[in-house]
Amino acid sequence: MSARKRVVCEERAQATVELAVVAPVLVVLALISYNMMVFVSATARFNRVAPDIVLAHGSSPPASESDAGAGTWGVADAVAGELERAMEGYEVEIEVEVSEGGRGGLDGSGVLGLVGPLRDVTCVMRYRPWPQGWSIAGVELGAPLFMEHERCVTIDPWRSGVIV
Repeated sequence: MSARKRVVCEERAQATVELAVVAPVLVVLALISYNMMVFVSATARFNRVAPDIVLAHGSSPPASESDAGAGTWGVADAVAGELERAMEGYEVEIEVEVSEGGRGGLDGSGVLGLVGPLRDVTCVMRYRPWPQGWSIAGVELGAPLFMEHERCVTIDPWRSGVIV
């Protein structure tokens, strides 16, 4: 009988060991799932609002004479500020870059050299996965990288509301 009791006790402890091995893996999978869901949700909002904000602020002239010399930098700052305001619910970093010439590659030579070139507005959203900066017993926890999403919108600065 004592051998039978020993076997029963060992079988009961097996579930505890399995739980101790599987629980950390499940926690890591839950964190990965959470971060991916937040990133996908932020990306959906970013893709929806970025073209609208670029249309509203990227093709309009500067509001005052003090902004008149700002050129494309004023456009980039205005678009970045509005994108940050639109993405307030998410912990993301926004970067906006404006380049002249468009994706079509017009270099400004020839007949079309007198017409202003198209403008590429590249909006970049960076999401840093959670948790960050945690330290337990000297071991840093968290993902060291950013998740990044980029949206490029080409506009015509001479025709308001036109995406090329």
